[in-house]
Amino acid sequence: MPLPSPFVEIAAILAVAALLGALGQKLRQPLIIMFMAAGILAGPAGLGVIRSHGSIALLAHIGIALLLFIVGLNLDLHLIRTIGPVALATGLGQIIFTSVFGFLIALAFAMPLLSALYVSVALTFSSTIIIVKLLSDKNELDSLHGQIAIGFLIVQDIAAIIALVVLTTLGARTGGGGAPLLSVLAIAGKFAAFVALVVLLAWRVIPRLARRLAASQEMLTLFAVAWAVVLGAAGELLGFSKEIGAFLAGVSLASTAYREVLSSRLVSLRDFLLLFFFIDLGSRLDLALIGSQALPAAVFSLFVLVGNPLIVMAVMGRMGYRRRTGFLAGLTVAQISEFSLIVSAMGLSLGHIGASAMGLITLVGVVTIFVSTYMILFSGPLYARLSPYLGLFERRVPHRESASDTASPAGVIDVMLLGLGRYGGGLAENLLRRGRTVLGVDFDPDVLQAWRRRGLPVLFGDANDPDLCAQLPLNRARWVVCTARVRELNLRLLHKLRACGFAGRVALTAATQEEAGEFEKAGADIVFRPYADAAEQAVDDLSDAMEMMPEILDWPVAFREVRVPAAAAAAGRALRDIGLPVHSGASILAVSRTGRTHYDPGPDFQVFPNDRLVIVGDEEQLRRAEDLLTLRPEETAAPESERFVVAELSVVAGERVAGRTLAQLNFRQNYGVTVIGIRRGRERIATPGAVERLVAGDRLLVIGSANAVTGLCARLDGELLPLGNACAIRRKGGEEP
Repeated sequence: MPLPSPFVEIAAILAVAALLGALGQKLRQPLIIMFMAAGILAGPAGLGVIRSHGSIALLAHIGIALLLFIVGLNLDLHLIRTIGPVALATGLGQIIFTSVFGFLIALAFAMPLLSALYVSVALTFSSTIIIVKLLSDKNELDSLHGQIAIGFLIVQDIAAIIALVVLTTLGARTGGGGAPLLSVLAIAGKFAAFVALVVLLAWRVIPRLARRLAASQEMLTLFAVAWAVVLGAAGELLGFSKEIGAFLAGVSLASTAYREVLSSRLVSLRDFLLLFFFIDLGSRLDLALIGSQALPAAVFSLFVLVGNPLIVMAVMGRMGYRRRTGFLAGLTVAQISEFSLIVSAMGLSLGHIGASAMGLITLVGVVTIFVSTYMILFSGPLYARLSPYLGLFERRVPHRESASDTASPAGVIDVMLLGLGRYGGGLAENLLRRGRTVLGVDFDPDVLQAWRRRGLPVLFGDANDPDLCAQLPLNRARWVVCTARVRELNLRLLHKLRACGFAGRVALTAATQEEAGEFEKAGADIVFRPYADAAEQAVDDLSDAMEMMPEILDWPVAFREVRVPAAAAAAGRALRDIGLPVHSGASILAVSRTGRTHYDPGPDFQVFPNDRLVIVGDEEQLRRAEDLLTLRPEETAAPESERFVVAELSVVAGERVAGRTLAQLNFRQNYGVTVIGIRRGRERIATPGAVERLVAGDRLLVIGSANAVTGLCARLDGELLPLGNACAIRRKGGEEP
């Protein structure tokens, strides 16, 4: 179905790609597969729309150049050093294993030597783009297995660049007529000179030029694209591939301050142009030829889907990682990548392989990308099913993952905090400031290391891990707090804690009000809503500031709003005791508290935690006033007599409390305690009213200071007994209630 012009042809191709891409989103499949399907549908085997193969191929080549440019731009050797030997050992181990055994399998299918070599090399590379996208969608980029996966994917990217150099050399030898050794030496010399020139430009010229162009983001982006394409063209003119030149262009800009900006601005352009590479690839496929490769494709696909994860698990298990970490990292290499297709396409253009080998590699790519995507998306249930059989891949003591652990606090742990990111870290700091015992749990080794240096007891753990209960001292924890805002994870964690018999309280974090309601119905004791709470606080601040802050005056005075932290020395004190005008020279104009504004507060006005004070003075006075209002005293533990305790008291027949109402007994005034509940047989009366009459056999739940509760015990001839986090009162010489 020929179309009237190349423009209309491109429009039709993009429409087909968009429709199939939308279908791919529904199926949760990477767009690579859908774009290749668009190429097949629009190509000769389908609708026959594609006629301008040259134009599409040109756009595809520019897309590949940008892909390699961004790989060079984002080449993070520091990550490899941070992850340590595991990235290199796993990456190189998987490459060697896959290439060697893949080569032997190819020979078993009677492939020509060079075709077998290309197939084995193509099987070694995994898709960085797909893996990063899937891990990001699952919030696992910062996890231990996510960092290890990114580390050995970088190793694979470097190996892919080396493979392109080697294949370019082989292509030059095939096309040249001189002695093989001289041909190789000539190419090596030209390559060394090319790299030296790029290094010199990156050292002396590129940084200065980039600084000049950075004044205009459009010019900086245009320069980056031009630099990638120009060096790609130079690489091709020198006898290398355009991919090598584009990669070196990215490396030359990687050390500048603009790498992040350029990477973010070019990603969309790269993805758009790569669309034409996969469409071009799909349009050139001979479906009949692919059908004849069904058996080899099935064998190679099974080898990649099973063999690659197994070798990763074996290496990581040997190095001291848990089987779950090795399994999740191993799943990320269970497919071949766009690099594999680029390498095989280069081999086809050089005449090293035929259309049948190209079709085989493409078919393996489609199958492995399709299947491995679902393996990664459903890695949790898959691990739960296979975990009993993976003990072979774990040492008795997985010392690598326990390296970040510290000894957990002795005795009762007030809060076990799962997640030490920005929100969790803020909770940890404030809990510690209030003298609470905290145990931090996280799956990011860098975060654990940072908190360990600050003295917080930490353990490596992942809330998604089915073995979490066995790893943590839950029997000593009063509260488990999860700061992750992921619905499925929170519900799974809550179920897991209840299933393993955790008797403490659970606090979860919700992203929406609907999630908060669902968590409460599921049994969460407290639900945090960081976004909603922060938004409400921000609106209160803004509204109060609009109401309280005066208009700008042409006077040498300034205004400032100061929030009083909960742990500040000023919290709970009267303005007279704080002495702000005396110590700072600033004056208080107004105080905002829970949506109400108090103007011109008097000296007896008491400042509460989280109050927002509008103060006036010059800049130095405001600075001193803010320091005074936010100053935190040295934290000291409250005396034992001031601590609140919960106690349970049994009402026996003949006691003076039996038959009387709570109003008549007036526990608050007479004993300094509050009755917060009554247990009467199987009935539980929460917050009983003043007219509630006590009967023999009732058990009262009271709360008060330790001194008050102890005094009540003495008056009623009882004694205080520990009951977990509460207490009980037993009649002397009698039975425990």
